[in-house]
Amino acid sequence: MDTVAQSSSGAKWKRVVLKLSGEALASSSSDEVIDAKVLEQVASEIVEATQVLKVEMAVVVGGGNIWRGGVGAGAKLERATSDNMGMLATTINALALQNAIEKMGQPTRVQSAIVMAELAEPYIRRRAIRQLENGIVVIFAAGTGSPYFTTDTAAALRCAEIDAQIVLKGTHSGIDGIYTADPKVYPDAVKYDTLSFMDVVSKDLKVMDLTAITFCKDNDLPVHVFDLMQPGNILRALRGEFLGTLVS
Repeated sequence: MDTVAQSSSGAKWKRVVLKLSGEALASSSSDEVIDAKVLEQVASEIVEATQVLKVEMAVVVGGGNIWRGGVGAGAKLERATSDNMGMLATTINALALQNAIEKMGQPTRVQSAIVMAELAEPYIRRRAIRQLENGIVVIFAAGTGSPYFTTDTAAALRCAEIDAQIVLKGTHSGIDGIYTADPKVYPDAVKYDTLSFMDVVSKDLKVMDLTAITFCKDNDLPVHVFDLMQPGNILRALRGEFLGTLVS
């Protein structure tokens, strides 16, 4: 599916994959892993994108607010076991997001790469595409279903599989794009407006893992990195407004 010109609805793309980090959903309260206000903000923008902008919206959510695969090394867990735990964490976040979206009257489906019939549908590519065409928000859970792969890679993979046109990668912690260095550590770091995939690789910029970046490059899938926590930014990104960093 080729990138389309901005439609009468105001959306630049017809079908997108929104990548949300689990950390973005985390509450500042130490005893809560999901912030209800953040969840409501993200859900409301997804609903508006679907119902007003008429965007076919798929979402891949991480699980870092609950468990990250790398944490398991410190707990002396096998990497595969730790990654499987992380995939279950993504499912918790997917179900929370589904609930928030459906409270606003927008139909959703959670499709899981790991079979858990009582909680989610199994991931089936053609079913996901039909659901998107029917105006249903599809939330992909459990990453790729295999250990050793991140949810960034899952977002890139699903983007290609469902013929989406772009990966919208929402960041958190006040970082609004890709910088020459970590702007929190180096105040003089400079933000890039645009980058090529080869720039990301050669400069070793930590926007997505190398597998995901290489996959996007090989499949000509642009990645738009922007600040998810700024209200309205999902909609601005969908309208093609210039914010964050575009990798293509």
